[in-house]
Amino acid sequence: MAKAKFSAGKAFLACLLALVIGFVAGFFLYAYIRRPTGGDVYVSGDLSIHFMELGNNYTGDAVYIKAGDTDILIDAGSRTNSAAVIDEYLQTQMNGDRTLEYVIATHAHQDHIAGFAGDGSNQSLFALYDCETIIDFPQTEATTRVYENYIASRDAEIAAGAKHYTALECCEGTGGAQQVYEIADGIEMKILYHDFYREYPDDENNCSVCVLISQGNNHFLLTGDLEAEGEESLVENNPDLPHVKLFKAGHHGSYTASGEALLEKIQPEIVCVCCCAGSVEYLHDPKTTEDLLHSFPAQEAIDRIAKWTDKVYVTTLGEIEKDSDGIYEDVGFGSMNGNIVVTSGRAGEVTVRCSNNDTLLKDTAWFKEYRTMPAEWA
Repeated sequence: MAKAKFSAGKAFLACLLALVIGFVAGFFLYAYIRRPTGGDVYVSGDLSIHFMELGNNYTGDAVYIKAGDTDILIDAGSRTNSAAVIDEYLQTQMNGDRTLEYVIATHAHQDHIAGFAGDGSNQSLFALYDCETIIDFPQTEATTRVYENYIASRDAEIAAGAKHYTALECCEGTGGAQQVYEIADGIEMKILYHDFYREYPDDENNCSVCVLISQGNNHFLLTGDLEAEGEESLVENNPDLPHVKLFKAGHHGSYTASGEALLEKIQPEIVCVCCCAGSVEYLHDPKTTEDLLHSFPAQEAIDRIAKWTDKVYVTTLGEIEKDSDGIYEDVGFGSMNGNIVVTSGRAGEVTVRCSNNDTLLKDTAWFKEYRTMPAEWA
């Protein structure tokens, strides 16, 4: 009788072991099947990156990222009244949810933090949303009212329970911060290191927080307003920086950014430019058509990008006229591509859809009037 009991016990243990082995084998087979072809992690769902229009004729950045159930907002320019426009757009995607799992402010310039700052007439996005984790710039010499309001609004959100880290803390893994965050199953967000997190540069733009989103072998790079010197530091400090499906053009497509060192490394397939194309807002002396070559997106940046791709999209179109002294001035704005949405699907395919039209920059009437066609696009 005892022998029979012993045999039954062995049979039970054997069945249990078989179940465990089957479960483990099934899990790894399931993970393998879900991998994108050639992918380094399996993909569990869609990822979308939204480059938003900001409701005025000023250039600025605001990028919304949806990864599974995670909502991320990177920057909130260009003026404080952009907060209402951003909020309205977010709600078309978030369906009443008012929690942002991550908020990233790349640097302290108005055209990136105005919607976070708020003022007497416009609520801060920090007041409109519960923000779980805030990541921002470790260096600044900003003294503007917008910057002061940003700090006050950010600190109020921290007091309400938000976690706050600088990009340097993320890269060093100090104070509870991480360099890599799994923002959805199989989708990661990495804060990339460069030297100007530690030492203040000559240009505030080079303080920008840089973010790499990765879903399998699909990579998406956003560098804020990083200029050529900052880009060179980024490449030097990240020798494994991959080729990317998407690059948000540096500094709104300025001639001082999207340099050859970075482009050679990342070899982008799609480039999105957050700007009001042709606006004279940042020109020093907008008197001639030649001066307009440096308006965003600048001819020099276009020529460098053209070596890698013609899939260039721009959010907004500026309207300019000459005044009585023959000086160009901004008089209005409209949509170029509009809100640009880049989606990476379950099978690894990447698509671009725009709210106004899907016309490539090189095929727009604005480009044909104000820019010279690079040889690669001809």
